[in-house]
Amino acid sequence: MLRRFEALLEPTSAEPVEPPTGGLLRFYWHFIRQVPWLTGALFVAGGVIAVLDTMIPTFIGRLVSLVSSHRPETLLPDAWPQLAVMAGVLLVLRPLAHLGHTILVNQIVNTGFSNMIRWQNHWHVVRQSWTFFQNDFAGRIANRVMQTGPALRESLVMTFDAAWYILVYGSSAILLLGSVNWRLAAPILAWFIFYAGMLRYFVSRLRDRSRTASEKRSTLIGRVVDSYSNILTVKLFARARDEDAFVRDSIEEHTGAFRAQTRMTTAYTVTLSVMNACLVVATAGVAVWQWTLGHIALGIVATAIPLAWQLTNIAGWVARSITAIFENVGTVQDGMRSIAVQRLMPDPPEAAELHVTGGAIRFEDLHFDYGRIREGEAPGVLHGIDLAITAGERVGLVGPSGAGKSTLINLLLHFYDPVSGRILIDGQDIAGVTQESLRTQIAVVTQDTSLLHRSIKDNIRYGRPQATDAMIEDAARRAEAHDFIVGLEDWFGRRGYDAHVGERGVKLSGGQRQRVALARVILKDAPILVLDEATSALDSEVEAAIQDQLDVLMEGRTVIAIAHRLSTIARMDRLVVLDRGRIVETGSHTQLLAHAGVYARLWQRQSGGFVGDGLKAAAQ
Repeated sequence: MLRRFEALLEPTSAEPVEPPTGGLLRFYWHFIRQVPWLTGALFVAGGVIAVLDTMIPTFIGRLVSLVSSHRPETLLPDAWPQLAVMAGVLLVLRPLAHLGHTILVNQIVNTGFSNMIRWQNHWHVVRQSWTFFQNDFAGRIANRVMQTGPALRESLVMTFDAAWYILVYGSSAILLLGSVNWRLAAPILAWFIFYAGMLRYFVSRLRDRSRTASEKRSTLIGRVVDSYSNILTVKLFARARDEDAFVRDSIEEHTGAFRAQTRMTTAYTVTLSVMNACLVVATAGVAVWQWTLGHIALGIVATAIPLAWQLTNIAGWVARSITAIFENVGTVQDGMRSIAVQRLMPDPPEAAELHVTGGAIRFEDLHFDYGRIREGEAPGVLHGIDLAITAGERVGLVGPSGAGKSTLINLLLHFYDPVSGRILIDGQDIAGVTQESLRTQIAVVTQDTSLLHRSIKDNIRYGRPQATDAMIEDAARRAEAHDFIVGLEDWFGRRGYDAHVGERGVKLSGGQRQRVALARVILKDAPILVLDEATSALDSEVEAAIQDQLDVLMEGRTVIAIAHRLSTIARMDRLVVLDRGRIVETGSHTQLLAHAGVYARLWQRQSGGFVGDGLKAAAQ
């Protein structure tokens, strides 16, 4: 039965259409409106339980009245219908109402609704631009994605329950007692007035302090994850004490913010406790006073005092709930800083799929600026880049560090928008195509190769999800990776292609990671190939072994290669030399050496590495 209820809400059943944006209420509404039936059921269930629980003090008073007005031998014959109704409410209706509410919360809200929010948050965040992730801690972003779902769920459920209990108990107590004697309702009415004033004072302060504490907690988690993610650097430089200070500062900031929140919570709780004590004493005093005057029956006294006492218990529970609600609201507000964010560089509404027929690339009057403008210099990183690469041509980008080579590649991959100019692939402006279709047609091997913390097989298959095991092994052999892969074993005894590589591939050497990345690109088989220091982590022997495979891989493809070791790209069809964001030279290796310009000077500074005999002769 419980599985049937759980199946009513599958968290990942549909992809989100639009990201949650706007203020706090709009953020809540974005998720609530997707499951109106669930929200309505929670609201109704909370109301039913509150009404049924309110009947208990009434039943107590009624029972006292019946006992005091009947002799023992006449009580059951005369009052059994009333007693049966009360027993039925307590034994049947109330347990059924609690069962329904529990199933809603535990089987649907806690699991399905929470993970639906997590799933949609992740779906939106993972589609943010590369720049978005460069500007924040990965750990903080992940914490916000994971914590926002449960926080939103808890604050929603608690708000429904707290609102119902206060409204139902308060209104029923005032109406019930006021209908008998207005003096009995006066203490409860006064309590409500003070309670409303207390909430007005404390709620906004609790909200702000909870948000601050949540922000500090996310920062703390981000710093801890940053230290763990870069643990090798911490160990190599023996900087554990510095990392202690880095984290200690964040812990102290979080402690201060959390203490400010708990101080407000303590003041709120103590104030409510005093108010509750006054309510019980005042209600009891008025009830006894009116009974001694003969204005009310004993049964009303027995109703008023438990009603006031239960109202104070509910108010205490509501007080704790409000504290938790605003802790969770603070978590939601903090999460919105990463989730309810307009997507940077979204695809234009009319974006089409990129169709590559040959792979010709053209950079037209390209200007780009990261935002750094120095006095006395022309702004920007790239200045008026004009470059045409024909289909199937192999081009090497050369230049000193900071010349703009990697920036040009990032623009080609549409990680950034140019300030002006455009990039065309087979005549199609990449600004008007979907980014996923663009990157599907470009295979990239970077210098800083990081692998997913999954199996070798999964990492290689990332290049082509539908690839068979045989295709994966063939790609690994072509990348000279098969021999070391079959000898791998991880901590859980998984071997070969099933062995996991650790976070960012830390269990493999730099050369091994590079060869797995090459295998992934070989499997992808894209028409455009970008090699950004693709063999920098390989020793000369391994590089020579896979060079023939790279030559085969480059055949029939448009290739852009970057390498500081010039010998690895000297065999390209054409070399383009960048300096300070401009193209300063272009030509073959031999032509550029003869030109005796920037490239020739760079070549002279290097040993030459391994090159063919013809290239050595040209160099001489």
